[in-house]
Parts: sequence; structure tokens; C-alpha cells
Amino acid sequence: MMDSLLLTLVFAASLAGFCALSLAMDRHSEDVYGRGSTPGAWRRWLQLGGSTLLCLSLGASLEAAGSSVGWVLWLGALTTAALSTVALLGYAPRRFPWIGSAAAAVAVGGGLVYLLAA
Repeated sequence: MMDSLLLTLVFAASLAGFCALSLAMDRHSEDVYGRGSTPGAWRRWLQLGGSTLLCLSLGASLEAAGSSVGWVLWLGALTTAALSTVALLGYAPRRFPWIGSAAAAVAVGGGLVYLLAA
């Protein structure tokens, strides 16, 4: 049970991290929110949140699979999350912030459940 929770946490945190990092960029922010909109003052918070979520993803993958296979699991999750982010930006840009927020909620909630159960 805990392994499946950690694997879900790895992917959700990776996806949410990439969503936050992409929304911190002007071009992707314009794609999602319309022409002329930039992240402005939110840029640093999005970058910090995205980096933190990617680090959470690394920690969860190392916890789930150990130090040797955990790195491979993390790189696979990063690849899958990056491809999902590109697909979401291309095919569902209006739903992109909602999906990223949902992934962040799943990641943070899963992390809290794991910490409380351990």
C-alpha cells in the first residue's frame, strides 16, 4: 500500500513541479491565460514551488525504491511528467492550471499521509 502511495506521490509531484515551472515562463503563461499576461510577481513563487515539488518527487522515489533504483524511477517519472506537461500545454491549455493544482494537492496530501502513517 505504501509503495503505491509513494509511486503516486512521485508522479504527482513531478507533474505539479513541471506545471509550476512552465507557468513561470512568459510564453507558457500567455498560452494558458491569454496574450499579454505574464506571471509577474508570481514568477519566483512558481519557480520555488516547482523546484520544491521536484525535490519532493526525488525524495519519494528514493524512499520507494532505494538509492540505486530510485534514481532511475525518478528519471522515468520526470520524463513521463514532462511529456504530460507538453501534451497538456498543447491540447488543454485552459485546463492546465487546474490539473497542475490537482497534482500538487495529491502530492502534498500523499506526502502528509505517508508521514503520518510512518
